[in-house]
Amino acid sequence: MRRTAAALISVCLTATLLAGCSGGSGTDASASPTGSTPSATSTSDAADTAALDAVTVAGDLGTTPTLTFAQPFAVAAPVAKLETEGTGAEITATDLLEINYVAVSGDDGTVLGSTWDTKSPGYIGMSDTQLVPALINAFVGHKLGSRVLFAVPGSAATASAEAAPATVMAIEAQKVVPSRAVGTAVTPPAGLPTVTLAANGEPSITVPAGTAQPTTLVTQPLITGAGPVVAAGQTVTFQYTGWLFDGTTFDSSWTKGAPFTTQIGSGQVIKGWDQGLVGQTVGSQVLLVIPADLGYGATGSGETIPPNSTLIFVVDILAAG
Repeated sequence: MRRTAAALISVCLTATLLAGCSGGSGTDASASPTGSTPSATSTSDAADTAALDAVTVAGDLGTTPTLTFAQPFAVAAPVAKLETEGTGAEITATDLLEINYVAVSGDDGTVLGSTWDTKSPGYIGMSDTQLVPALINAFVGHKLGSRVLFAVPGSAATASAEAAPATVMAIEAQKVVPSRAVGTAVTPPAGLPTVTLAANGEPSITVPAGTAQPTTLVTQPLITGAGPVVAAGQTVTFQYTGWLFDGTTFDSSWTKGAPFTTQIGSGQVIKGWDQGLVGQTVGSQVLLVIPADLGYGATGSGETIPPNSTLIFVVDILAAG
């Protein structure tokens, strides 16, 4: 899959949530939640902790907060802290969270983006191995509705990218999103790959001998969710596994430890996804069998997808907004 901004407003803002972004380094992945008080942080660097502690936040939970701090703001590594404890259920290390956030430039306090303003929440998985550990530690063990302050270093200009300022974010955990399809099971017709689900919902497939490779897109719901219909242009969060037609796995969000978020129906992913998933409902699981002309065509993709490959996907639609 061609990945775009992984859950949030833009590639730039999404990158601030990922380990090693902006030239910074992640904190200790083995660290545990550091307490229930708003001053608890998830970094041992005293200067970075002090910088984040100096940020003031104005605004009620559930609304866009205003961040105030001495400018320019700088930290040496990603740092996070619980700013306000929520009142909901405890967040666990396996939860997929729907979040709202505002991100501002550390240079001048300019708002870089706000999901409250766009009314399009983001999604982060607490088991995502790419996510900055400090951010995970600031949420896990605390309650839904909590607001966390998070900051990452700036980065110098490179041959392919402009310099970026340090970024300061206020992130609020709205709710836990199911990590697998939930709905009514559908019996597929004969002649398609057979899908088997593990206890956690991870799919595997069997392609019966003699099964013909289709020349047109096959879109077969396996579970019909009760959520809203997915529309073109929405940002949608998925679990998925992809196989070549011989049953060889080439990609899977399940093994990566976190769902995949992208804009659908707008050319951000392969045509088979855009055509097959728009119009499905949130909560659904969909079997896609995608001919090469709607996948990676005559060129293939890297070493994993040969030219002219028919692809099989099982996709769980978790959230859309």
